[in-house]
Amino acid sequence: MNVMKNISRSSALVGLLLMAGAIGVAHAAEVQVAVAANFSGPFEKIAAEFAAETGHKAIVAVGATGKFYTQIKSGAPLEVLLSADDETPRKLIVEGDAVTGSQFTYAKGKLVLWSAKPGLVDEKGTALLRDDIAHIALANPKLAPYGLAAEETLKAGKIYDALKAKLVMGESITQAYQFVATGNAEIGFVALSQIAAPGKVMEGSAWIVPANLYSPILQDAVLLKKGEANPAAAALLKFLKGEKARAVIKSYGYELQ
Repeated sequence: MNVMKNISRSSALVGLLLMAGAIGVAHAAEVQVAVAANFSGPFEKIAAEFAAETGHKAIVAVGATGKFYTQIKSGAPLEVLLSADDETPRKLIVEGDAVTGSQFTYAKGKLVLWSAKPGLVDEKGTALLRDDIAHIALANPKLAPYGLAAEETLKAGKIYDALKAKLVMGESITQAYQFVATGNAEIGFVALSQIAAPGKVMEGSAWIVPANLYSPILQDAVLLKKGEANPAAAALLKFLKGEKARAVIKSYGYELQ
């Protein structure tokens, strides 16, 4: 009789464990996230930690903020936007495509003039004025905030007009980086996070552009209307504000608010 009772209790316990597991699976969900190109490296790590802690999975699209704006306005099934600026999320809220009160700054970006060749870029950025530099890469200022920051830097130095013919524009900061990494441009403006990944030895040479030469790159997150009813979307934004995510963000050279 005792044996039967023990078997019954064991069966009941197994049933409870299976039920708990089923509930956990039921609560896990996916969230469609648009991630600014400069933030793809850190977000890959954040998404992995987010999944491990919550069970939710982030389905990621990486690209230029300007293109994401167009896609969102066209009805793309995106639920969270991690923008490379603070203007686009604000605009989406005003236009009714994002949730009021959900916008916050998750990182402050830094602009860098970079070359894949050691010694080419000095600590003052004088490589911009060298006659043997034929191509200077940057992201399209109309699509990417880092591209706009690069344009502002050149105009602040009163050298934009003189260098305009040398500028090679990528669709995103990732493409600008690739132009320089592959040698199609000798130098280019990229995000510090692209060359300062944790555990990675920076290749080439770089000049961290003084912050007073361009408008602050405040990178804001926002909950889009299509994600308003998705608990995974809310959970991701909450996780992004937490210490684990902030530690990853800081490790890539971003400043925190």
